Amino acid sequence: MNKDQVKGRVEEAKGKVKEVVGKVLNDDELKAEGTVEKNVGKVKAGFGDLKEDIKKAVDD
Repeated sequence: MNKDQVKGRVEEAKGKVKEVVGKVLNDDELKAEGTVEKNVGKVKAGFGDLKEDIKKAVDD
C-alpha cells in the first residue's frame, strides 16, 4: 500500500464522519464539506491504486 492509498482512505473516512455529523446536526455546510472531502479521498485512493497496479505490472 502506498502513501496515496493511505492518505486517500484516511481523508475519505474523515469526510464520511463530517458528512454524518452534518446530517445529525442538520448542518448543510458541514455535510457538504464532508461530502467533498470524502470524494477527494476516493479520488486520491484511486490514484494510489492505479500507481500500485502500474508498479506491479512493471515489476512482472
